Amino acid sequence: MAKSHPVDAHVGIRMRQRRTLLGMSQTKLGDAVGLTFQQVQKYERGSNRVGSSRLYEFAKALDVPVSYFFDEMPGNVLSGRPMAAKVKKGSGFGEAGTPFASEKDPLIKRETLQLVRAYYKIREGAVRKRIYELVKTMGAASNIERAKKK
Repeated sequence: MAKSHPVDAHVGIRMRQRRTLLGMSQTKLGDAVGLTFQQVQKYERGSNRVGSSRLYEFAKALDVPVSYFFDEMPGNVLSGRPMAAKVKKGSGFGEAGTPFASEKDPLIKRETLQLVRAYYKIREGAVRKRIYELVKTMGAASNIERAKKK
């Protein structure tokens, strides 16, 4: 089986992120763009390339601009490709030299997306701010403890 192109994988990751953040199922997204949930899965995995008209339909269904799917793309995604030499440094997507390691990115984990969705369901701004401060404090304390053990 051929390996997915890194751009297709990135677009799929961004699609899944947005869909999950909205609390939308693959079936519901598929219905919105006239696909089955299995086809949506293939796009999200990067197995299938997304054509421009299909990408436009996904953007409408997910209420984002088409450019959203290319945001935060690591600068080295196209390294080693013929077009890479034509792209000027600083004019591409993401930071140059950023590793393309989506598996390690906590922002694409389902748990993170569910946490963000639950956080924004809290209507009281003051309560939300206190929870934010609590989590920040806990994270800092955890890092201090880890540093002491080293």
